[in-house]
Amino acid sequence: MESVTQLSQELKKINIWERDQERSNTWEKIGRLPFWILDRMTPAFIQRRLNQLIGEVSRFIEYGGRYLVDEKKICQLYHVSSLAEIQNQPITEMDKKARILMEKRVRFAQIQGATTGFGGMFTLVADIPILLGTSLKVLQEMALIYGYDPNDASERIYMIKCLQLAFSMSVGKRSVLRELRDFQTEKSNEQVISQLQGWREVFNTYREHMTWKKLFQTVPLAGTLIGSTMNKGMIEKVAETGQMLYKKRRVLERLNEVNAEKHLS
Repeated sequence: MESVTQLSQELKKINIWERDQERSNTWEKIGRLPFWILDRMTPAFIQRRLNQLIGEVSRFIEYGGRYLVDEKKICQLYHVSSLAEIQNQPITEMDKKARILMEKRVRFAQIQGATTGFGGMFTLVADIPILLGTSLKVLQEMALIYGYDPNDASERIYMIKCLQLAFSMSVGKRSVLRELRDFQTEKSNEQVISQLQGWREVFNTYREHMTWKKLFQTVPLAGTLIGSTMNKGMIEKVAETGQMLYKKRRVLERLNEVNAEKHLS
């Protein structure tokens, strides 16, 4: 296992990343047009498909549904047989596995975005649910890589909050980061129920970001390049967010274990 110094260094890097997330930039300010304008510009059939995703996100939170990933595939990456064995892997090994899966999912998103972008708005409807599914799978894979179980409903809530963090504006990121910090220490049934009741706010953040990005993909032919680039960026952002947040939890748990052992001795 890592030394306290190594774990502290990793935690410092993650904290710097979190502070960077809270900083706004010029593109973010320009890019966030009023949502009602986007609504008026987005074709009705695309809006209907976006609204249908609400039910899919709800089912994912409560049951996992068709988006659940196979734990065995992640175990095979480590050449182990259980999640418990993954939890004891070195952080450096976890980071390597995270990079491997991130690259794999990003390549898939690029190809898929280029394919569905070729037909403009007519194939965009197929792109939207696939991109959401890829985002949820990436977050589950990051959870498993760092030793957390997506079969746990509270973990799926955590993933949805990660999704919100990835696409929120800087002001919203500060609030989400506070909620994610509290999540690690307040895993009560009441908290889980409360999070379930408020998840629609999370989806609205994702929906706004998706609408803004995908609006440019509705141009036939040009949508191939745009779709590939945008899908790549979105999945990279989701993967990075999931990796950093799950890594932070694992680092903090190991530091707590070291401190507990020192206290007992």
